[in-house]
Order: sequence, then structure tokens, then C-alpha cells
Amino acid sequence: MIIKTGLISRVAFSIAGIDIYWYAILIVSAIVIGIIWSRIKSGRYNIKFDTILDLSIFMIPTAILCARVYYIIFNLNYYISNPSEILDFRNGGLAIYGGIIGAVAPIIVFCKIKKISILNLTDYIAPIIPLGQAIGRWGNYINIEAYGTETNLPLKMEIIENGITKYVHPTFLYESVGNFILFLILLKISKKRNFSGQITLLYFIGYAFIRFFIEGLRTDSLMMGNIRASQLLSLIIFIACTLIYIIFAKKQKKQTISTKKGDGPWNKNQGPSPFYKISLHILVDKNAKNVIFCRTKNDWKHSKIGSFVDYYNFICYPKYSIYIK
Repeated sequence: MIIKTGLISRVAFSIAGIDIYWYAILIVSAIVIGIIWSRIKSGRYNIKFDTILDLSIFMIPTAILCARVYYIIFNLNYYISNPSEILDFRNGGLAIYGGIIGAVAPIIVFCKIKKISILNLTDYIAPIIPLGQAIGRWGNYINIEAYGTETNLPLKMEIIENGITKYVHPTFLYESVGNFILFLILLKISKKRNFSGQITLLYFIGYAFIRFFIEGLRTDSLMMGNIRASQLLSLIIFIACTLIYIIFAKKQKKQTISTKKGDGPWNKNQGPSPFYKISLHILVDKNAKNVIFCRTKNDWKHSKIGSFVDYYNFICYPKYSIYIK
């Protein structure tokens, strides 16, 4: 299968003589879809939709700006010679890792001000990020950029360079499909989150894995000497997040409370240990007056009280009082 290029004009339409590019439309579409998704999933992990809207006001501009700055830094000589193009976003030139870096600072500051869990917030928005990336990569196709080296594989993209027809790896398609699959995986896992930060870590692990291999095929990589910057960063992120994930998962396993009498910090005769931090499945009645601890899904399936609530962080105090953080 040969993917033809140049079939779609980079300019979608013009308003008052100003060209509107497909690249920009796709980015805006990804943002809108993200906001709609946040509205649908409102309430998950105790994150309200209004919180996401407030965060977006600061996070989106910062992320786009940093994505541009990141790209310019690694093409500094070109932009020194062509300073008028520094703010020309319409021709592409946004680096996803720069965007991620630019989103981190607003999230941290916002969570500190609002006094909400950073990991709960990032887990809330993490699944939709790869979907936005999958959509945005088609802007690379329309702009005929971010393609790979020449290939003889059945699936290839046709480009014309200096009047010469070449067949190259459609890396935009590889990454778009990979990100969409990652989106589906995160969406599935987010319904059964085991600990705070799990979805965030899985996003970074998954995307770093995808990007590491695809970056090796691209011909327009941002370079640090002879090293592909995004490939190196992907490797570092993959290793670091995998190690952190393993640590968090082991910690979660140790903290899970058993419902057996006398097993763990919750003792039916003595009550909970003072100030003991735990994470567990719980059942609550409709009025949230009673809490029943459960070890497995089978425990709460056979209970007639309440409804299942996802993992939360708790502090147990004497006299059987439970305070949700």
C-alpha cells in the first residue's frame, strides 16, 4: 500500500486573507476533544470538570509555547538566521516533549493552589493525551514532514524531493496508530486503577516505548551532537517510569488490607492502627455512613450494601473513623 502525499492542501480555508492551516485545526480539534472527554469523565478520582477548565487556561498556552521553544532550541542556527519565523506556528515545528515539559509546571502550581492530588489529576487527563497526539500526527502528513527513511516495505509513503520520487516509512502513521492503541489501553486500565499515578506512569512508559523506535526511523530528528534528542529522552523516561511503577506497585501490594480477622492493621477487635495510611477497595452505603472493607471484587459482589468505589488514599484514626484525603 502506497500512501500518496500532496492530496490535501496545507491551507484549509482563508478568513479575511488569513490562511487557516489544517495543522492548526487538528491541534484545536485535539484540545476540544480532550475537554469534551473531561466533561464526560467528570468526577473520576474526585476531579471536577471545572477544575480541568481552570487548569486548561494556564496549561494549554504554556504547553504550546514550550513545545515551540523546545523545537527552536534544537534548530537554533536556522532560527537565528530566520528570526521572523520564530513565532510562525502555522508551518509546524512543535515538539511533543517540549509540550509535556511545559504542562508540568502549571499542573504542579495549580494543584498546590487548589490543594488537590497531582497524581489524581494527571491520572484523570493522561488517557486523552495519546488520542490528541494520534490526531495531531496527521498534521505532519498534510505538511509532508516527520517522515522516515526510505523503505521497500508494502506499506510506504510517496514523497517527491528535488524532483525525485522516494518511498519512505510513514512514521506519522506508525505513531498515530501506536498512540491510539495506547489511548485504548489507558482507557481500559483507568477503570480499575490500582494506585494514584498508575495511569500517568503507564502513559509515559507506553509513549516513550513507541517514540524510541519510531524516532530511529525519522530523517528530521532533533539532534544533540550525534544523538537523537527525543530517542535519548524516551529511553530515560522509559527506564525511570518503569522503575517508579514497580516501586509504587509493590508499595500498593503491601498496603492492601485483608478483611480476615486480625490480619493487617485493621483488626476487628482492636480497630485500625492510629494514623495508618492505606489504599484499598471499599464499599460505602448510599449515605456514606458505613464503610465495609473488601479484599477482592468477590467480597463486594456478594454484599447488599452500597456500591463499589475505586482505590482511594485514606488515613485511619481510632474509633473506626475514616477520612478521605
